Order: sequence, then C-alpha cells, then structure tokens
Amino acid sequence: MTRCLRANDHRGDTFPNCILTGKSISGKEKGPPTPPVLDVRPAERFGTGMNAYVERPPVPGLAGVVRTVWIQRTGDAPYVQRHLPTGGVEIHFPVGGRPRLLGPLTGPRIEVIPARTTIVGVRFRPGAAPPLPAGLDELADQHLGLAELWGRTADRLVEAVALAATPELGLAALQAHLVREFRRAGGLDPLVGEAVQVLMPWDPVGVDAVAAHLALSASQLRRRCLQAVGMSPKVLQRTLRFQGFLALAQAGAIASGRRGADGMASLAVDAGYADQAHLSRECLRLTGVTPRQLLGGDLDRCACGHDHSASYAPFLATRRHSLVRGGVSARWG
Repeated sequence: MTRCLRANDHRGDTFPNCILTGKSISGKEKGPPTPPVLDVRPAERFGTGMNAYVERPPVPGLAGVVRTVWIQRTGDAPYVQRHLPTGGVEIHFPVGGRPRLLGPLTGPRIEVIPARTTIVGVRFRPGAAPPLPAGLDELADQHLGLAELWGRTADRLVEAVALAATPELGLAALQAHLVREFRRAGGLDPLVGEAVQVLMPWDPVGVDAVAAHLALSASQLRRRCLQAVGMSPKVLQRTLRFQGFLALAQAGAIASGRRGADGMASLAVDAGYADQAHLSRECLRLTGVTPRQLLGGDLDRCACGHDHSASYAPFLATRRHSLVRGGVSARWG
C-alpha cells in the first residue's frame, strides 16, 4: 500500500534512509516538506532499485495495533520512495543501520533509499502508536531517529536486528520487543480507537456527529485525536478516505458507484468522494501526484507486482463492519 502503494507508493512508499528535505536547527526533519521535483517514473531515473518487497500480517500479539509489517531489499541502484499518509506511524529499521520513526504524515515525503539496503518495517494503525515520550501531535510530519525517543532500548534493538541470522528473524525480534512494550504500557485510548473506526470511509459522517456519538464535545475529540493520532479528526477522515480508495483499487474491487462512470470515478464514489474531481484534489494534496500517476494507470493491481493484501485486507474488513448505522447523518467532507 507502488508505484506501489500501500498507503504508500513503492515506487515511492514508506521507507526511510535519506530524506530529501531540509532539517530544523534541532536536527529533526520538519514537514510536511514540499516534495522535490522528481521524475514520477523513478525507475527510469535511478534504475529499478528494488529487488524484493514482502509484507505480511503482524504477529497475533500486535494484531490490534499494527496494520502490517514488511521486509524490503533494494538492488544495485538507489530506490526512490514516496511515503504517503496512512493515519499511523511507522518504524523503518535498516539492518545494520539506525532505526527511525516516521511520524503521522499529512502530505507526501520522498526519499532515496541507498542501494543494497535491507529494511524491516512496521506500520501501526491510527491511534495505536508504540509507547513514545511525546504526543503524536509533536511528531507529525517528522522523521526521527528511534534512539532520540527510546534511548538505550533502541541501541539494544539495533544490535539484536543486526545479529539476527536473517531479516525475517530481525523482524521477529522487533515485533517481540513491541509486544512487550505494549503489554507494559497498558491500553490505548478506547474513544480514539472507536473514533478511528467511525471515521472509516465506508459510512461518511460529519466530525461533529462523530463527537456526539462518542459523548464528547468537538474540541474534546480534537484534543484526543491530536494527542493519540497526531492530526485532527477532519484530517484523519481525509486520510482514511484516501486509504479506502487505495485499498479498493489495489484489491481489484469491482466498483459499485454511479451508473455510467468509469472505474476510477466509481471507486471514488465507493470510497466516499463526491466525484472523481474530489478524489483528484485530495490525491494531489496527500501524494503530490494524480491518481493515475500514483497507480501507474492500473486500477486493478499494484504496478510493481507486489502483494499488498496483508496491508489492505484488514482495512477493507472495516467496510463490512461499519460501527455507525442510521442515527448519524452522512455528509461529504
């Protein structure tokens, strides 16, 4: 979820290592930066770059907080990566390198991953970040060294992943650590978790109606979302709606939108957009490119040929289990 995209665009998607943006005085990349002007066909500019990308569901102990995990290997050329907003945070862990946390994004980030790099990664669900010393509103659109957040724990993880016999075992070590951290930290904010489910695109609702459904004021819901998700409910709703469109497109879903509309327009309606123009505006805002550029002209499969079912199947499952029915009035965002 590339030109693959998992939420993400594997021509450019979700992995760090050398971000093409400036830094603040503190050394932290601030954002969302304006993406540099790059050829939207990175394979022609940098070479094919990626040898392998495999994603899978997390271990059972992380199923409620992690959307997917992955292993990525680049080839003999640098690889252009377009990170897209997913509503959650990600950990990118180069084997033998320094792990980083990608905060919740509100716009695209582009980086170039060096040649011959292996990365293990974890993508968290919205509102389900690992234990961190700061609220996610302070980490939005930032790309930080994990050592800045976890201190010596990150150093021990670096050693464990580097010493693992295979990247698969390194990813297992990272997941085992996360299971322990979540058990130690206790539960997540249940109201934010429900808000995330209600804001899924399959039953479009107004943010004020969501707050009322949760017995919160609009300002209380906003504060809780900023702290636990890193963005306002409205921005989260836009992000989830776009993820819904990508999930439908990457899964090869049959559109059930307006009669007479083509595949793109029908999927836009199914994902909660007013029309295709609405989708195009939001796609440019969130990714920096048009829907057809992002999908490589193919609606029914990922242009890179990777299997993203592990990432999108749980997302699509929420389409069948909407939490809000009837009493909440629908409204376009």
